[in-house]
Amino acid sequence: MTERLDVVVVGAGVVGLAVARALALSNREVLVLERHRLIGSETSSRNSGVIHSGIYYPANSLKAKFCVRGRELLYAYCDAQGIAYRRCGKIIVAQEAQVPALRELERKGRVNGVDDLQWLTGIEVRALEPNVRCAAGLMSPSTGVVDAHSYMTALHGDLEAHGGNVVFDSRVVSAAVRGNSILVRVRNGSEDIDLECGLLINSAGLQAADLLRNIDGYPAEKLHRAYYAKGNYFSCTGAKPFRHLMYPMPNEAGLGVHATLDLDGTIRFGPDVEWIDSSDDYQVDAARALPFYEAIREYWPGLVDGALQPAYAGIRPKLVGPGSTAADFIVESSRDHGIAGLISLLGIESPGLTSSLAIAEHVVQLAR
Repeated sequence: MTERLDVVVVGAGVVGLAVARALALSNREVLVLERHRLIGSETSSRNSGVIHSGIYYPANSLKAKFCVRGRELLYAYCDAQGIAYRRCGKIIVAQEAQVPALRELERKGRVNGVDDLQWLTGIEVRALEPNVRCAAGLMSPSTGVVDAHSYMTALHGDLEAHGGNVVFDSRVVSAAVRGNSILVRVRNGSEDIDLECGLLINSAGLQAADLLRNIDGYPAEKLHRAYYAKGNYFSCTGAKPFRHLMYPMPNEAGLGVHATLDLDGTIRFGPDVEWIDSSDDYQVDAARALPFYEAIREYWPGLVDGALQPAYAGIRPKLVGPGSTAADFIVESSRDHGIAGLISLLGIESPGLTSSLAIAEHVVQLAR
């Protein structure tokens, strides 16, 4: 027997939960399918936990729009829900040869609507952060860190309070277009269950691109290739050298090996970029500490040998591979692929956490 539902969301990461909550708040009947046994088990719980301001992204890109809008929505939501965060600010530091590129970042940020940026000389940076060596810095006061787990728990609670549910240990095996509906086959444990829905939201994160291959009727020419960028993190036990988040200049695949603060001021460094073939390789190779030392000492020369210890790793879903400029988020709807009732969220990496409520807002508009 096939169960008929209004909305099925695939993936209970931070974006899937935000989307499901927003749809439930708009009086839609929502069921979330999560292949793991906990919410946010992949990218959502294995990142820096940073609330970004919106500096890095091309003008008018979805990343820029969703990050700037999402930042304000997220701070307001945290205040309303009592979710712990610190608006500690971030300093992007540049060495002498990098100063023109830092000026370009400042310009890009202002174009994106980040209007609180402050240019700092090297002396001004050292007055704020005596352990840092640089030629110049760019302060972003609106950047912060958030308790991502508490945020996701609050989203989950809101969803349930408005009639939605998350079903765990449930993996989408296939889907097919059936008239104005989409038939979804779900493997729950060892049992296969058929669901019919009017709206299917693909927020499967690392598996989002692959899920499209299992949708009968999805045009082959629209398929996307998935790339996996593993980001390793190292802790720095006992050291609290910074009061702000400290970021080097970004590279083509990420934001560089930066210093992130936990809510209690504990510091960790990362992520780097390690291209991998599997979406479930979370082991941190201790030997990767060597390039971490080299990268960190560019702006913190006082880092001592032996201070770094392997912490954890996360994997970012990428739409382009090594050597390519970072791709924008993709939000596909029927006008893109011709399937009524299918919305796919693809390449949702950083700043996905910051952007989550803005992405949800956008999906609700598309769903109307």
